[in-house]
Amino acid sequence: MTRTFNLSCLCLWHLFGVFGFQTDGVKTVSGTEGDSVTLHTDVTEVVGRDVILWTTLGYNIARFNRASQKISKSDGPNGIFRNRLHVTFRTGDLIINDVKTEHSGLYEVKIMQGNKVSYKRYKVEVHALLPIPVISRDSPLYDSSSKNSSKCVLVCSVVNVTQVTLSWYKGNSLFSSISVSDLNSSLSLHLECVNDSYSCVVNNSISNQTKHLDISTDLCQPCSDHCCSLTEAVIRLVISGLVGVACVAVLVYDIRSRRTEQKRYIRQHHQTRTDKHD
Repeated sequence: MTRTFNLSCLCLWHLFGVFGFQTDGVKTVSGTEGDSVTLHTDVTEVVGRDVILWTTLGYNIARFNRASQKISKSDGPNGIFRNRLHVTFRTGDLIINDVKTEHSGLYEVKIMQGNKVSYKRYKVEVHALLPIPVISRDSPLYDSSSKNSSKCVLVCSVVNVTQVTLSWYKGNSLFSSISVSDLNSSLSLHLECVNDSYSCVVNNSISNQTKHLDISTDLCQPCSDHCCSLTEAVIRLVISGLVGVACVAVLVYDIRSRRTEQKRYIRQHHQTRTDKHD
C-alpha cells in the first residue's frame, strides 16, 4: 500500500512538473485574412530531448520531438490547417500561413524540457479583409430633374463587417463617425455642395480602407464660384454689402466735393467781377 502511494506521488510529481511548472498569461496576436501569424515558444533553442506540443480546439496540431528530429502536424477539424502549419526547427515556433477567420481562437504550447514543463497561451484574432466603402447619394432626397433641388446627402456604406469604425473626413479633419457592430451599416453626410477633399474611411484595430469622393460622378453639385456653402455665401453677401455701402459713400462724398468746389468757384468769380467794377 505504501509502495503504491509513493509510486502515485512520484507520477503526480512528474505529471505536474514539481521540478519546474510554469504557466504564462494569455497573449493576443492579431492578423488579417491572408497574413501569416507566428506564435513563439520564447525558447532560445530546442535541444536534447525537448518536446514542443501545440494544441487548439482540443486537437494536437503540431509536435516537435528534438531527440528524433521529427515534426508531426495535423490538419485539424475539417482540415482547416491543411498545408498551413510550419514549426521552426530551432525554437519550435508555430507559423500559420494564409490565415482565415476560422483560425481565430485559443492556442496553447506545452514545452517539455527534461523535468521542466511550461505552457504559453495565445489568443489569435483573425480579421476579415475590410471592403472599400461605397459612397452614394441618399435617393429619397434626389430629384432627377434638378440635382440642385435639395441639400446634398451623401451616404457611405459597408457590408459584411463587424467591430469596425466608419468615418467621414474632410481632408484630415474628422466630420463624424460611428462604431459598427453589425454586418451592414452606413453613415450620412449633409452638405450644401461638395469638393474632392471628402473621404469615407472604415477601419478596425489593424487595418483600414478609404474611399475618396469623386466629384465628377455628379452625385452632388460641386462647390465653385457659383455654388458655395451657406457660411461662405453669408460671408460673401456681407462683404458685397459692405463694398456697396463703401461705393455709395465714396460717390456721395465725390458729389458733395464737386458741389462745394463749384460753389467756391462761383463765389470767387463773382468777387473778381465786383472788384473790377470798383
